[in-house]
Parts: sequence; C-alpha cells; structure tokens
Amino acid sequence: MDERSNQQVKKRNYKPAIIIISVVLIGAIGVLAGLPGVEGFDAFDVTILPLMNAIFNTFTFLFLVGALIAILKRNVKVHRRFIYAAFVTTTFFLITYVGHHFLSDSTAYGGSGFGMYFYYFILITHIVLAAAIVPLALTSVARAWNMENERHKRIARWTMPIWLYVSFTGVLVYILISPYY
Repeated sequence: MDERSNQQVKKRNYKPAIIIISVVLIGAIGVLAGLPGVEGFDAFDVTILPLMNAIFNTFTFLFLVGALIAILKRNVKVHRRFIYAAFVTTTFFLITYVGHHFLSDSTAYGGSGFGMYFYYFILITHIVLAAAIVPLALTSVARAWNMENERHKRIARWTMPIWLYVSFTGVLVYILISPYY
C-alpha cells in the first residue's frame, strides 16, 4: 500500500502551473517551428539531435509500458517510478527538440505517393496529440500527487494511450524522415 495514502494529503491547486507550462511550452515550440535555423552554426552536427529525440521517445515509450504493466499489477510504487522516468526522458526530448528547431531549418519529407500520405498522417496526428498530452500528463500527475485517485484514473485512461501514441509516433516520424536529413 502507498505510504502517502495513509496520511492526510494537503491538496494543492496545480491548475495555474499546468496552464502556464502548457501555454509556454506549446507556444515556444510553435514559434520555433516557424523560425529559420541559426545561420552558420557549426559547433556540432545538429542532425544528431533528431536521433537523440528518437532515443528519448523510445525510452519514454518503454517507461510508459512499464508504468502501465505496474499499475495493472497494482504496484503503485513501481508505476510512479516509471512515470517519473517517462517525464525525465520527455524533458530530455523537449530540450533536444527545441535545440534542434532553434539551430536548424525544418527538414522536408522527400518521398511521394503512399509513403508521403502515411508520413503526413502520422506527423499531423503526432503534433496535435503531442500538444494535447502536455496538459493531460501534467493534470494526471497533479491528481496523483493530490491523492485524487478516482479523478487520476479517469484522466489517465486518456493520458496513457495518447502519450504512448505520441512517443511511438515520434520515433516513427524520425525513422520516416531520417533519410532526408
């Protein structure tokens, strides 16, 4: 049993922080996507950053699967550790993602036909759901911290599959566009 469940937990209002983090993060990524890369940057080969993004997304996906298995086995302690690990790798992903988009121009997909339609379908759903997962994941963890278990379960039923999809398709987007870097 969770040691915090036996204690009275002071509920905190995380909503303002969730809104601020979500708006700032999604807004910054949106702005960066429209800017040209830093001209003449040659401190290192920035094409390594998308590979790092894919690696971090892979770890996030694996940690989320571990969290899902742990909670299905009712092991809250292990579940929590996997979720925190997923947040860490997602944070590393965001750092390398923002860095890549700050330092370099966007890469266009060079394929055609079915591959192009498949790529853009995956990319668009990935982008839309990636924006949605920010407040969902933050709200899910805030409800867990407040020991609002039923409310946490209700939102986590949406958060987990969406976050799994976003992390998996992040890797898939990399695989599909990597020949064009």
